[in-house]
Amino acid sequence: VSHRLSYSAHLLINIPFQFIFILFFNFLYLVNFNTDRMMSKDIPQGSDFTFENLPYCVFTTSDLAIHRIGVGIGDRILDLSAVANFYPKHLQDALSATKLNLLMSLGYEAWNEVRNVTKQILNLGSSTNFDPNVQKALVEQSKATFHLPADIGDYTDFYSSIHHATNVGVMFRGKENALMPNWKYLPVGYHGRSSSVVVSGTPIYRPYGQTIPVDEAQPVFGPCRLFDFELEVGFFIGGPPTKLGERVTTQEAAKRVFGFVLMNDWSARDIQKWEYVPLGPFTAKNLGTSISPWIIPTAALEPFKVDNFPQDPKPFPYLQHDEKFNFDINLTVEIKPENGAPVVVSRSNYRNLYWTALQQIAHHTVTGCNLKPGDLMASGTISGESPESYGSMLELSWKGTKIIKIGEGEERKFLKDGDEVIIRGFCQNGHSRVGFGSCSGKVLPAIPFED
Repeated sequence: VSHRLSYSAHLLINIPFQFIFILFFNFLYLVNFNTDRMMSKDIPQGSDFTFENLPYCVFTTSDLAIHRIGVGIGDRILDLSAVANFYPKHLQDALSATKLNLLMSLGYEAWNEVRNVTKQILNLGSSTNFDPNVQKALVEQSKATFHLPADIGDYTDFYSSIHHATNVGVMFRGKENALMPNWKYLPVGYHGRSSSVVVSGTPIYRPYGQTIPVDEAQPVFGPCRLFDFELEVGFFIGGPPTKLGERVTTQEAAKRVFGFVLMNDWSARDIQKWEYVPLGPFTAKNLGTSISPWIIPTAALEPFKVDNFPQDPKPFPYLQHDEKFNFDINLTVEIKPENGAPVVVSRSNYRNLYWTALQQIAHHTVTGCNLKPGDLMASGTISGESPESYGSMLELSWKGTKIIKIGEGEERKFLKDGDEVIIRGFCQNGHSRVGFGSCSGKVLPAIPFED
C-alpha cells in the first residue's frame, strides 16, 4: 500500500501544504469508514469474520503445504505472506513467518499498524475497488487446514468465574464454605502444560487413570467414567519477552494481550477427585486442551467492553485497575452425539468473570515470573448464575444427579464416546458483529493397554 501512495505524494509536491493536510485527513476518513462499506458487500450476512474483526490464523492448503499467517474476512482468508510487500519493511518478516510469535513479540504499536494496513489492502481486494494481486491472496476457508496459531511456550489456567467456583464449592464443601478463603483476594490458577494444547477439530481420547468409584474404597485403574468439557476463553501474551524478576502491572498489561481464543479444557472428573490433593490438577487435565484456530485481536473487542465485575473486598493495590477490561462475549456449548444433531446445552457470557485478564497477568508476574510472546493464559470455566449458563457437565448435571437431554432419546450426565463438543462465541452490537468461529473436538474411546 505504501508504494501505491508514494506516487500520489509525488503529484502533490507543488500543492500548498494546507491542501495536502486536508487531503490527508480526508484519506484517513475514507480508509476508516468507506472501506468498511465497500468490504461489507463481499462478506456473507451473519459472518463471524467481519471487517471490524480481522482475526488471525495459521493455515495451509492442498496446493501449498507451507504454514502461513492469515486474516479472516467473510468466508475467505487473506494470506499475509502473499501481500507482505504491501506492509512496511519492519513488519514483513513477521507476516511471512509460519507462526504468529514474531508478530506477537513486536508489540502493541506494530499490531495496530498491521491492522490499519490490512484494512487498506482488503479495500484494494474488494469488488468495489478490485486489485488482482490482492484477489489472488484471498483463499477460501473451506480449502484451508488450520493449525495452532503460535508456538505455546507456557500455559496457565485460572479459576476466575465466581459462579463456577461457587457451584463447585457448594457441591463439595456446602454453601457455607463454597469459596475458599483466598478466592476473592487473588486470581487462583495453576500451571498447565503446552504440549497437549491442540487446534479445534483434533479428536481427544478418553484417558485412563486412577479413580475411587466408591468413597472410602481402594482406588482402581481404568478408563475415565466422568469425562467433561470446560467452557473457557484464553488469551495470548505479546510484546517483547520480560526478564526474570520483572513485573507487569495492571496498567501495562493491556498492551500485553495480543488476542483471544475459544477454549475447551477437557477434564476427567473422577481422576481429578482422587489425584488433586494436595497439589491440584495433574493427569485429569493434561490429556488435551482445544483452542479455536482464530485469534480475535483485542482491538476488535474494544466496542464490546463492559464494566468489570464488582470486587469485594477491594483487591490489593497491585491488582487494582480503573480500565474496563471485561467483554460482552456470548458463549454457547453444543453437544453433537454420534449420528445425531448438535444441541445447545449451555449459554454463558465472558462478562461473568470476576478477575480480569489484566489482573491475571499482574498476579502471574508479581513474583517476577517472566513472560514470552506466545504464552497462553485461560479464564477457567465460565459459568453464569442460572443453570442453563453453567460451563461444564459437572455443573449442568450437578455432579451426576441430574439428566441433560440432548435430542431425541439422548441423555447425558457426562460425555460419551463419539460425542462432539462445539464451543462458539460472538459479540453483537447493532449491525456490528465480531465472532470467534468455533472450537470443537470429538471424544474417542480410550486406547486400551496391550496384554
